[in-house]
Amino acid sequence: MTSIRNTARFVAVLAILYGDLPALAAEQDAIDGCIDKLREVGGPDGQSGTVLSSEYSEANTLVMLRDSGGTVWKCLAANDGTVADMSMAQATDDGGGAMAGSSGGGNTATERVKFAAGASSASMSGGLTPGDSVRYVLGAKKNQFLNVINDEQGDVMTYQIFNPDGSLLLDEVGAFQPYKGQLWQSGNHVVEVINRGQRNTSYTVTFSID
Repeated sequence: MTSIRNTARFVAVLAILYGDLPALAAEQDAIDGCIDKLREVGGPDGQSGTVLSSEYSEANTLVMLRDSGGTVWKCLAANDGTVADMSMAQATDDGGGAMAGSSGGGNTATERVKFAAGASSASMSGGLTPGDSVRYVLGAKKNQFLNVINDEQGDVMTYQIFNPDGSLLLDEVGAFQPYKGQLWQSGNHVVEVINRGQRNTSYTVTFSID
């Protein structure tokens, strides 16, 4: 697949033929900054992909990217290439490590966690075959506290938590270890539960936000 940097430069060269050169050069710097940031936080899938669109302004440029796994990313960058914000706009169930550190090794499913009206916690149950994983997506705000408890008490299941920008909030740990921590970004957080064992395993994981 054509690299995202080469794709961006191709689009910019075409645009330069019809637009203002200084503005387009600044827009290209912003696109390049977003590509570099995606390669930093996007894991294996973030190393290549496509620039979907860019919207230039004198202050910042909004760039939409799709990585090689199909995940769509939204990037806001200054026109010197400095990235102000990078977040997943649309996650994909590609099973191939769309986020940094993601390593289920088999099939990966994605499920949205929904809280009942007035509730601050929710439980999700499922079963995983060896090597498979499931990514639970839940929205939360900066400075809130996230709690994760998994009732699988063996050494088979693990989990890890991603920030909205794709970086790791919690590196992979055993499911027996609960998590409680304050969030430092607003947006969709991802808790990926992974079966590292050699047998099918069922579990129930409970999420709460304070």
